[in-house]
Amino acid sequence: MDEDHWTAVTSMRLAVADLLDRLEPAEWERPSLCDGWRVRDVAGHLSLVPTVTTWELLRAAPRVGFDPNRINTRLARRYAGRPTEAIVAGVREHAAARGTAKVLDPRDALFDVVVHSQDVAVPLGRAVGVPVASARAGLDRVWEMGWPFRAAKRLSGLHLRATDTDWERGEGPAVEGTALDLLLLLTGRTSTAAPRLSGNGVASLRAGRTPSPATPRPGPGARAPRAAPP
Repeated sequence: MDEDHWTAVTSMRLAVADLLDRLEPAEWERPSLCDGWRVRDVAGHLSLVPTVTTWELLRAAPRVGFDPNRINTRLARRYAGRPTEAIVAGVREHAAARGTAKVLDPRDALFDVVVHSQDVAVPLGRAVGVPVASARAGLDRVWEMGWPFRAAKRLSGLHLRATDTDWERGEGPAVEGTALDLLLLLTGRTSTAAPRLSGNGVASLRAGRTPSPATPRPGPGARAPRAAPP
């Protein structure tokens, strides 16, 4: 990974630590945008990412049926059980760290902290600034990565376009918004992102469905496709 990536990661981690430092005790227990996670759980997750080991992940796996999402939740809640001061200190202390478990991809570090910063800030009515370049880098990574968001497949029937940077993907009804709001959409925060987006494709998002990609029509003289075998 290049220096710009890690500089952006460090900056976002420190911004989240600053936000967490300002939270009232009750805010730590509020639901985040991340389904089923409290603000405390999100903070616990962010504190563990730079130092978690593959062994920790493997040790947690049998207890949750080897399900990656449940492994993630189990460890986040374990780290979230520490005093709030210790959680904040962990995020801040390891803000510049470039490591993580060998089974995890360091390319995910930036979009992970960007999205989770909003998971904490938005439901609390607070704000964490996200540079457009960081949000755009997150869009590129999430669109290309497939599992767990499958954004390219899930949203390919829409034409997504960022209004604050040169990023667009997909074909179909238009969905436009800032790179950050599109990133929230791509990572499954649809109910939060949709009211901030515009375009004739937004209605389908609110209805919980997206159009299928258009099937190209054969040109003049082209043979009709054969029927698939039963």
